[in-house]
Amino acid sequence: MAEQGLKARRRPRDQRRGKFVSLPNLLTYFRILAIPALVACFFVAADWGRWTAMWIFIAAGVSDFLDGYLARAWKQQSVIGRMLDPIADKLIVAAALLMLAADQTIAGWSLWAGVIILCREILVSGLREFLGTLAVPVPVTALAKWKTVVQMVAIGFLLAGSAGDKIWPYTTVFGLTLLWIAAIFTLYTGYDYLRAAIAHLVTEKD
Repeated sequence: MAEQGLKARRRPRDQRRGKFVSLPNLLTYFRILAIPALVACFFVAADWGRWTAMWIFIAAGVSDFLDGYLARAWKQQSVIGRMLDPIADKLIVAAALLMLAADQTIAGWSLWAGVIILCREILVSGLREFLGTLAVPVPVTALAKWKTVVQMVAIGFLLAGSAGDKIWPYTTVFGLTLLWIAAIFTLYTGYDYLRAAIAHLVTEKD
């Protein structure tokens, strides 16, 4: 009986440990660990540094799709996964945009596109946290998903940057164009979330 009781106490801990090291969560950890590697690529003067940064970012984007898909398919969704997944996404996007700005791949008026995207990410994160405390769900809209796709493709082209221009002269220009499109989507979806939050606050006040 004592052994059975001990096994019963250990099982929940083992289940939590299993969720902590599940493949979907490992993919999320990979995205976070990939950030310093991506940043380091910008300190390499050779073209292979830009190509490596691009492939790291692409691998992070693929892992973002896979961790959500596998978590649902294998029923391995966890609290830590739900917490870290959006954080990992925003961190690697922010790191990439900041390094591209420092590298002057994004410069002049195009900096505004990066600022809009970063501000929206902070705004939506704050709204999600606030509304989460009120048990108000904030579903991801179809347009927000398209925004994410366009944004990731734009950053991928910009990471190739000058190295990509040697193969296709319009690599950087194409990336900047997509970045502006993503910024326009960002303004609309950010306003959509803000409007939903304001409507809830007005209802609560009434």
